[in-house]
Amino acid sequence: MPRRPPQPPLPTTMKHATNSFREATAGLWSNNVALAQLLGLCPLLAVTTSLVNGLALGVMTTAALVVANTAMSLMRRVLLPAVRVPLYLLLLAALVTSLDLLTHAVFYDLHEGLGLFVPLIVVNCGLLAHAETVASRRPVGFVALSAVAMGFGFMFVLMVLGGARELVGHGTLLAGIEMLTGEAGTGLNVELPFDGMLVAILPPGGFFALALLLALRNRLTTAPATDAVPAEPALPEAPR
Repeated sequence: MPRRPPQPPLPTTMKHATNSFREATAGLWSNNVALAQLLGLCPLLAVTTSLVNGLALGVMTTAALVVANTAMSLMRRVLLPAVRVPLYLLLLAALVTSLDLLTHAVFYDLHEGLGLFVPLIVVNCGLLAHAETVASRRPVGFVALSAVAMGFGFMFVLMVLGGARELVGHGTLLAGIEMLTGEAGTGLNVELPFDGMLVAILPPGGFFALALLLALRNRLTTAPATDAVPAEPALPEAPR
């Protein structure tokens, strides 16, 4: 059979686009703000007593992150370095205050459950780090994609921890979904035939659940060590 001709190498622009896409979406898993950088742990441990709470806080964090970082990227060429962080905090505070007031007006019961942790989105160190290292140095498209990936990655961890702690602690899943969806969510919650263990929804349960998730993430991302085969010693030459 005739050999296939060698394939030409990928163009430099395509390689650059692929690398940029991987870098922008690293916040989903490989550079997850909670599992890799260990930032934003205060709301992560306090709010994740149910899947609904984790989902709601994750959606609000993602929305504030995307809008604030996109705006900062648009203004990056006209901002002085000395005012960049204060302006970002001011913009983020305005967005989070709007979300807090909207939640209080439309989703009152959910707002009571989340409490102080909605305003605390402003001081999330992961958001500030992303603004300083990405939004102030990259173009708008890259920043928007990176912010969406980072927000979804953080929301994923919130939902996984909240769902696991709710299942073990209460024996339910999606309890209180009506606070988000209204009557359309009636019947979506799952109830297991046991009352659960109280420790799962207490602070120690949050630390244990996060530790298990970190261990799982490290197990999945760490390449297995290959056993190196020792080289055989060279045989001495026979005398002539």
